[in-house]
Amino acid sequence: MTSPPPTVLHAEAAPVLELLTVPQGMARLQLSRSAVYDLLRSGQLASITLGRARRIPTRAHTDFIRTRLEQAAA
Repeated sequence: MTSPPPTVLHAEAAPVLELLTVPQGMARLQLSRSAVYDLLRSGQLASITLGRARRIPTRAHTDFIRTRLEQAAA
């Protein structure tokens, strides 16, 4: 008789905050560089600055798309 496999306990992992470069954000949104910077400048798309580097959280993309979809539905 074989023993049952050991139980593996998984700790709840905190969600990973992925930061994208502006070119990565451009590709995800399929927009030009100037369009993405216009969204960043106007505050429609959130970002953070690390030194001289601008990074866009993936959550900001999701929020931006959700907001646009809600505006279109209204």
